[in-house]
Amino acid sequence: MEPYMKVANIKSHPEGNAYGRPTQTYDSELVFVGPGTPGGEYLRRYWHPVAVSKNVTTRPQEVRILGEDLILFRDGRGRPGLLLPRCAHRGTSLFYGKVDDEGIRCCYHGWQFDVQGRCIDQPCEPERGLHRDKVRQPWYPVEERYGLVFAYMGPPDKTPDLPRWDIFEDLPAEVKLFATDSSFSVGGDDSVKILPWNWLQDWENTLDPFHVQVLHSTFTATQFAKEMAVMPKVSYEMTEHGIRYTAYRQLPDGRELDRRSPAIFPNIISTPDVHLQAGLSTTMGWVVPVDDTHHRRFHVMRVPADSDPSVTRPRQMYTEQNRPKRWIDMTEEERQQWPSDWEAQCGQGPITLHSEEHLGTTDQGIAMLRRLMRKQIRLVQEGKDPIGVSFGDESPRVVGSGNFFRAAESEVEK
Repeated sequence: MEPYMKVANIKSHPEGNAYGRPTQTYDSELVFVGPGTPGGEYLRRYWHPVAVSKNVTTRPQEVRILGEDLILFRDGRGRPGLLLPRCAHRGTSLFYGKVDDEGIRCCYHGWQFDVQGRCIDQPCEPERGLHRDKVRQPWYPVEERYGLVFAYMGPPDKTPDLPRWDIFEDLPAEVKLFATDSSFSVGGDDSVKILPWNWLQDWENTLDPFHVQVLHSTFTATQFAKEMAVMPKVSYEMTEHGIRYTAYRQLPDGRELDRRSPAIFPNIISTPDVHLQAGLSTTMGWVVPVDDTHHRRFHVMRVPADSDPSVTRPRQMYTEQNRPKRWIDMTEEERQQWPSDWEAQCGQGPITLHSEEHLGTTDQGIAMLRRLMRKQIRLVQEGKDPIGVSFGDESPRVVGSGNFFRAAESEVEK
């Protein structure tokens, strides 16, 4: 990737001819995620999911997040560990290591590290390592919650609380939580884990209610509820943890719907039920940067306690209607005919070229999101805490997403 740069204010040829067009670029302050970049340092002030808990075992697995390559494993005592892969001894990858109750052992000379990177054994050294306490394998702290493993990759003295969310707390007996790392939410398939475009293109989509009326409702066929074809009237508001829009629709059957959807900083979404089930949303998703040109999706959702999500797909894992077949089985020509979020977002390129955009009035949410992100980047650069970061506060946070039908006047009078 090219070095950090601010997006240039480049205009196209006045007559629209493509010849001689200046080089277009992107706003790297917002889209770069690596260590030392403005956006990367801002993102490192939060916890991010890196795996589904049930998938983390004693077999080491490679994880790439925020432009860093790491090794994730669970020791024999059940503790997850997230370490840099290059062994502190002579650099062999711990991906080929062996895990036991105490930690992970390098395949080359047997040096062993616990889940916090402490060197606990050097079998080839006198007395198994007289100075092993002076060696530390670089590591990151991890915590498990809601069926996901979260990692914090920022300054240790700025480690915030791992948030709790109201919709996942105090569950009734008939409800359980289901966690997944599928790309279903962008029109992909359960087997696809890594999405080949910049994370911000995906996250911005959550504050773009107008694409629902076009892409998902009228461009090819009804992909969600048929009522989504009604053009919404949209308002935006700042919240304690980010931005939320309310899309109002007067439906053909006379009902009035307020559909509220938040963008929770730094990268969380909570999409209301796409089949318009009334009430609070029962799902949250994290748009996690892998690097500058790839990202992953993690989701947690409430499902019936007696259900088996591996057999019966939860309602929240929507299958878009009226497509000829599963996304993974479609040809490129069929994806041209029935595009969805995957095609729209991936079609912007690995990183969209912000300098050639022409934002309109319906892009208010996108503009608000970028301004608020830039403000958080500045706060971090000044040594301050960004939005949504807390210390010593375990109280659940309010998500505030859902489909809310307005009561008819006759019902109000009653």
